[in-house]
Amino acid sequence: MKTEPTLADDGAAHEAEHPKKRTPRVRRRSPRQRWLATLFVVIALAGIGWGAWWLWTQRYNETTDDAYVSGNVVQITPQIAGTVIAIGADETQFVDAGQTLVKLDPADEKVALDRAEADLAKTVRDVRSLFATNAQLEATVAIRESDVARANDDLARRERLVSSGAISGEELQHARDAVTSAKAALLAAQQQLAANRAHTDNTTIEDHPDVKSAAAQVRSAYLAYARTVLPAPVSGFVAKRAVQLGQRVAPGTPLMAIVPLQQPWIDANFKESQLANMRVGQPVTLKADLYGGKVAYHGKVVGFGAGTGSAFALLPAQNATGNWIKVVQRVPVRIEIAPDELARHPLQLGLSMEVDVDTRDRSGPRLSMVAQHDSQDTTTVFDTQETKADARVKAIIAANESAAGAGAVAKHGGTAEERSRVAKKPGHAAREAALHRTRRA
Repeated sequence: MKTEPTLADDGAAHEAEHPKKRTPRVRRRSPRQRWLATLFVVIALAGIGWGAWWLWTQRYNETTDDAYVSGNVVQITPQIAGTVIAIGADETQFVDAGQTLVKLDPADEKVALDRAEADLAKTVRDVRSLFATNAQLEATVAIRESDVARANDDLARRERLVSSGAISGEELQHARDAVTSAKAALLAAQQQLAANRAHTDNTTIEDHPDVKSAAAQVRSAYLAYARTVLPAPVSGFVAKRAVQLGQRVAPGTPLMAIVPLQQPWIDANFKESQLANMRVGQPVTLKADLYGGKVAYHGKVVGFGAGTGSAFALLPAQNATGNWIKVVQRVPVRIEIAPDELARHPLQLGLSMEVDVDTRDRSGPRLSMVAQHDSQDTTTVFDTQETKADARVKAIIAANESAAGAGAVAKHGGTAEERSRVAKKPGHAAREAALHRTRRA
């Protein structure tokens, strides 16, 4: 039975006749599949880029946003008690170093200073009298020596005449008594001179202990008088003013504070797990919430806290009691900022900061134990007080000390000018006359 050819047979026959014209059937991807493939490629490239970036830079960086601006807060406190009569600065104002902030009533201190100066002047004059008495006693000794020599001569003459009967034995005894009396008077004068010299030996009027003691009283009184004016130790902004006019203040009472914002620092509180690779001197990049990301500060690590914050808390945790919960601790790290950047974008105490420390350089020790011997914070506004007190003391001594009070020139020798000053001493003329009489005898 003969069958009819079908369409399938015709197609197969057609393909058999034309094998080179056969084309494969292409399967097209849907738009969703193309989108997912593109996304996968982008994510893979981003992951590779992030990994390379982390391996190259970020694995060396430690960051925290638990950081705040810190700085010095200089307390202004009086050194003496007194009543406030003037206030020279108020909150938020900028003051220069040495500018007067508070004045106390100086009446009591002025009276004490006048009394101390009068005592110093009197002491200088008393010491001058001691030096002058030395010269007077030296002249007395010379006179007593002359009396002894004359009494000895008289006794010798009478002893030669007694054998001839020219004088009586009684007169000879009187001559011997005169020698004894003259020697006793000489000894008394020598002892008086030694006693007076004990107050003046190896010293001058200015270096005499009594004068130095009185001078110390003047310095103390002058410093108390000068301290009725409270200057600003440093330049900065006034904060925490608590003083009022008419207030009676005691030494150590906080009156106000000065905050120097020229060189603050950053206290960054890093977790304990972030500290292993940190070293002093590592570079730091900082950003302040005040200016946002458009301002970046640069600085360096200058030191680490000696302990965690909880270790120095007012009520530190007592884990031995049994109420123990492990909490990740934080240690303060001090960071110094470049001064020129602070000048362009100043900061205030307490502002929040973001800190990024580059720990690539780990050559230094974990904790630097190099002692710092140089003082970092100093002020010179109080130096003039002692200088002025010394100048005042010298002026008082000079005003009450004459050339006769030098007392340090040797009796014999020295320059012509020095001998001239000695010749002006009280009693010098009498002593020279006595010595002249002794030489003539």
